[in-house]
This record gives sequence, structure tokens and C-alpha cells, in this order.
Amino acid sequence: MSQRLVLASSSPRRKKLLESLGLSIEVIIPSADEDILGGESPGEFASRVAFEKAASVSRGLDSDSVVLGADTIVVVDDTVLGKPLDENDAARMLGLLSGKEHYVLTAFSIVRPREELLHAEIVSTAVRVCELAASDIEGYIKTGEPMDKAGAYGIQGVGAFMVEGVTGSYTNVVGLPLPEVLRALTKLGAVRLFGRDES
Repeated sequence: MSQRLVLASSSPRRKKLLESLGLSIEVIIPSADEDILGGESPGEFASRVAFEKAASVSRGLDSDSVVLGADTIVVVDDTVLGKPLDENDAARMLGLLSGKEHYVLTAFSIVRPREELLHAEIVSTAVRVCELAASDIEGYIKTGEPMDKAGAYGIQGVGAFMVEGVTGSYTNVVGLPLPEVLRALTKLGAVRLFGRDES
């Protein structure tokens, strides 16, 4: 029996990544508290938000639905960077990343209706950034690209200019670790690869 796959996300990048696998998905915008709580580690924060996104969407769905929620954060020097609030915040974030290695963490949760958690996972990727001149930061911010992205850059766009290297999953940095997500969805029977069932 086929299951309805729902992406609990407002991210066009996540939708595009899943569609690149040939998956038929429905997108529903979630609600979640995206403020870090006292005592939460970066991984705990991202995992909680991913689950809250999926759970918020799952509440009104039929039992044949499977909901995928995800949250991506950037961590540099033990500081969590979400999406910038404004251009000044984007400049601050890019200054923190300049000349350093940082980690991109994407947590994802797969949930059934009534908030039943089926799978939760977190994937970390290391990204090295070159030294950024003030003019680089200013010019990049003027493109508008940093404003809706964790850490204020998009590796799949103009932001690639600042990346010296990636250790781990590239798609994780874009917003969704496709190999891990696909394995989990296949194991749960939410998607079928090559017409075969997983057992």
C-alpha cells in the first residue's frame, strides 16, 4: 500500500532535493519553536525542532501519511548559527565563519499521524571556509542569498565561492542528508526503490 509522503518544511531546497530522487511529495508548512532552550546542546536543539516541525504537520493527517521534518544549523566555535535576522546579523555570521572550519548539523524526524516518532537521526558535515575580506562579505550579502539560510550562506549557490572543502555529506549542507533520509524512508516502507519492498 502506498503511503503519502509529506515534507514539513518551508525550504524550497529540501523539496528540490527530495524531488531529485523522483519522490512524489506534498509540502505543508510547519510550526515549531526555533529558539534554543537553556541547556540544549546544538544536536538536541536541531533534533527537537525537526520533531516539532513533523509533529505539528502530522496532527491533521490521515493514518497512511508519513511526515518528514528537518532542521539545519551551523555550529562554529560552539556557537549555533541559525538564519540571520538581518544584513548586519548575516555579516556577523560570515565573519565568524571566515577562515575556519564549522559544522553543519541536520536533524530529521519521520513521524506518523498522532505524533508517533518512527525515526530520528542527526547528520554532521564539516565545512572549511576561506578567509573572507570585508568586501566579499558585503558583496555576498547584497546578492540576498544569505538571508534565508542557516549560517548565512548557500553552498549550492554563490556561497560556494567561500568553501575550501567539505568532509561528509554535501546534501546535508544544502539542507537534507539524502542518503540517510532515503535509507530511513525505504526501511520504513514509506518509499520503494526499484519496485522492491524492504524487509
